[in-house]
Amino acid sequence: MLLVIFILCAVFGQTLVARSLNDLNFERKNILDDEFEMQVGGRLRLTEDEVTANEILMHWKRLEISQAFNNPEYSNFSRHYFTYKHHIDKSNVYQIIRKMPKGAALHVHSTLMLSTDRVMELTYEDHLYACFANSELHLQFSTTVPKRPCPVEWRLLSELRNESADVTAFDMELRKYFSLFINDDDVITNGDINYTWDRFNKICRTIKYLISYRPVREKHFYAGLKEFYDDNIRYIEVRSGLAKLYELNGTEHDPTYLAHLFNRVSKKFKEDHPDFCGIKLIVTRWRGINMEQMQEVIDVARQVKKELPDLFAGFDLVGQEDKGKPLKDFLPLLAAQDDLQYYFHGGETNWSGTSTDENLVDAILLGSNRIGHGYALIKHPALMAAVKQRDIAIEVNVISNTVLSLVSDVRNHPLAAYLALGLPVIISSDDPGVWGADPLSHDYYVTFTRVASKKTDLRLLKQLAINSIRYSALDDEGKTSMFRLFHKNWLEFIQNVTAENSFTDTVK
Repeated sequence: MLLVIFILCAVFGQTLVARSLNDLNFERKNILDDEFEMQVGGRLRLTEDEVTANEILMHWKRLEISQAFNNPEYSNFSRHYFTYKHHIDKSNVYQIIRKMPKGAALHVHSTLMLSTDRVMELTYEDHLYACFANSELHLQFSTTVPKRPCPVEWRLLSELRNESADVTAFDMELRKYFSLFINDDDVITNGDINYTWDRFNKICRTIKYLISYRPVREKHFYAGLKEFYDDNIRYIEVRSGLAKLYELNGTEHDPTYLAHLFNRVSKKFKEDHPDFCGIKLIVTRWRGINMEQMQEVIDVARQVKKELPDLFAGFDLVGQEDKGKPLKDFLPLLAAQDDLQYYFHGGETNWSGTSTDENLVDAILLGSNRIGHGYALIKHPALMAAVKQRDIAIEVNVISNTVLSLVSDVRNHPLAAYLALGLPVIISSDDPGVWGADPLSHDYYVTFTRVASKKTDLRLLKQLAINSIRYSALDDEGKTSMFRLFHKNWLEFIQNVTAENSFTDTVK
């Protein structure tokens, strides 16, 4: 009898253990499936052709991430963007993303959208004078020596270039005034956020000097549109402070003139590229201004809206948030505007409990249509809930955040949480020309392979592109038109992925 009881207990115990493990595995799968559906793009359903393309994409993604996981000492992506940006082109995942239709770029500063290579070409324009002084470069187009003060002397840049012993070396040195990119690992790792922003602001000033000349600004903007177009972007919302432009004879245009230039150049670009859907303008101003200056720029924004209603999107404040004035300083004036849409930068900081990250509160209360960066949003659970409830898109610029010293290892970027929680996210590139990034493909690639889960697939990429159209400032008719174009381009993209990767059976 004792032997029978012992055997029955042993069998019964094994059954209980087996059943418990089955239950655990079932619950484990349900939890992971629920998490997958919660994330951005998790509820999209793929067509048969998309499934095939996804298998190809995920084959390369899993391989790439596994190699990095097993060899972390060689995983450059855990460090500064400048240490790995030249390796991105070697990735098969990147090559697929590069060809992918991306919809729209919604967070782009017009002054810094053009690649350094193209900016350098503009320095070969006639009548360009240069003044090298105090580690800065001042530029001005003129038929005679500029009257603007120069601590040293104004010289024609063409003469300086021709007098140099090595033109290539001269241009390499000149290039440093237009690009934040640097090879010095020690400077990359040891420079604090203020050091980085100081360098960044110097470059901004130099480029502004170069493109304040009306004919050059036209070439600059057209070339910028072309680079974004070539990266499979069909609509752009540019931010600009509407600096005054001048002619060679010294004539100076008022601030609204630049808005008309944007409109004119974009229409010309659309004539040359009929599938381009156009641009909209977000008027900006540096966040260090006083209340009187704020009123002036709001008046300018309102004037642009009146003269160019189809171009105008809204208003924003820009510049280093930690050192600028918070939105709350301007609340009386900003809250009184009932005819302007807002697209505020907010929370571009790694501090918490400061006036900088609390810009997020005021941006939401002021009804901002989207939030630029939103880096600190992760530390404000009530605000994250509000963003999701009110469907306020977060304009995340991953590479910008690494270059401007907010995060070094992109795996730790708060975007990972935003994607997992299914927050309304769009990916943009901020100032790609200054740090040598693609107009958008590099940001998509880094997001997909290093920020998002290893398991996120084609659905994430598709949803991010959809979000860029959905949360744009286009009206319903414009969005419908863009969605039609995107759908057509997406089908072509999927067909190309499957056609160019004939090893599908091997991938499976």
